[in-house]
Amino acid sequence: MAPACANAGPKISAHRCSRAGNTAWVLVAAILVVAGLAAAAAEVLPAERVGILADIDGAIGPATSSFVTRVLDDAARRHQVLVILRIDTPGGLDASMRDIIKAILASTVPVVSYVGPSGARAASAGTYIMYASHVAAMAPATNLGAATPVDIGGGNLGGSPPGADRDDKHPKSNAKPAGGPAAAEGSAMEHKVINDAVSYIRGLAQLRGRNADWAENAVRTGASLPATEALQQHVIDLIALDVPDLLRQAEGRSVKAAGREIVLDTHNLIVHRAEPGWRTHLLSVLTNPTIAYGLLLVGLYGLLLEGYNPGAILPGVAGATSLLFALYAFQLLSVSYAGLGLIGLGVGLMVTEFFIPAFGSLVIGGLVAFVLGSVLLFDNDVPGLQVARPVIAGVALAGGLLAVAIMVLAARARRRSVVTGTETMTGARVEVVSDFTEQGMVRFGGELWTARSGYPLRAGQVVRVMRVEGLVLVVECLFEP
Repeated sequence: MAPACANAGPKISAHRCSRAGNTAWVLVAAILVVAGLAAAAAEVLPAERVGILADIDGAIGPATSSFVTRVLDDAARRHQVLVILRIDTPGGLDASMRDIIKAILASTVPVVSYVGPSGARAASAGTYIMYASHVAAMAPATNLGAATPVDIGGGNLGGSPPGADRDDKHPKSNAKPAGGPAAAEGSAMEHKVINDAVSYIRGLAQLRGRNADWAENAVRTGASLPATEALQQHVIDLIALDVPDLLRQAEGRSVKAAGREIVLDTHNLIVHRAEPGWRTHLLSVLTNPTIAYGLLLVGLYGLLLEGYNPGAILPGVAGATSLLFALYAFQLLSVSYAGLGLIGLGVGLMVTEFFIPAFGSLVIGGLVAFVLGSVLLFDNDVPGLQVARPVIAGVALAGGLLAVAIMVLAARARRRSVVTGTETMTGARVEVVSDFTEQGMVRFGGELWTARSGYPLRAGQVVRVMRVEGLVLVVECLFEP
């Protein structure tokens, strides 16, 4: 029996191997079937449809344009359905506005601009963005318009709204501007800026099929419209109470994005809100005009302190870093180089007063130049994109008080008696070291000096210095020791 059992071993082992191989093939086949079913289900089930909601809140600047451009790029890369720009802005920088509009016009994803919630506005630059969007919507009790470019003086280009000196029946296009050639030249430049803005917004209006005549009126005369009138005059496409109502009304609308017709399918659309990243927040802080202005001052005074105290290190490092950040912000903002030069001149004049006494005239001139330069530093009149006036007043007042305090201390120091040098030795008492008749040695301040006297002196006698002749003290007797 033993040999029979021995021969059965290999057969049983081979049988087990065969069963294991069959099991493996069954598992592989099951995996392939499951994978095929999953792929088929993926083809049948629709992909998640997502829309993006991005807020444009406050003045439009470099941080806003960077944020909106990034949102549109991400939406196109992820093949998202819709981008909603919820707007509440008083306006902003022309360069930032044009960057946003370029991104909208190049976007393959439809863009809906929505002025909301109720009480919001899309003034100035916001109006241009509304006209550039594929769909323009507003919430009740909102408004848009006032798209006239402004200069650094805070008024419309041209002093008064263009067209205010004429009416439709009696145009005064041939009227000559008052003030001579200079006024005519300024008026010509202002007309160029106005006409450029008119052409730009009319082109956007014609592209989207909106009211181009009212758009021109908004630029030339600063006209504004509430939501209901904007809808009646075909400035916007719809009025929506909120974002869900906006999606319901946008359903089925046909728009043209990047050269192709798209029918909006917003039914059961999932809307995600885009949050600005840390880079956007940092850019927003740096491009705040008041922050940039403060960085400029810290940079200037830090470098000045380092120059007066070489080796202090901290003022130099802080000043150089702050100045670099300020210059980066000025590169992105609309900066007047005349204002920047006036600030530098003002600081220079106030510092010069410390070295060249001018009875305060340099300080006064420096303060005037500093304040004027601070006011003219940014070429815009957009709320939120200007240096806060109280900050300018506070810095100017602090600088003036500091300059006055330094001048007062300098005047007091000038009136004090001399405390160093040979002049301080006149009238001082010295001790005779050894007996001498005409010339000998005396001790003054722990030092031995050669002294000359017209009469004999004895060791230990206290005498007074009458004058100093080179390195010789001329002394006279006070009293006997």
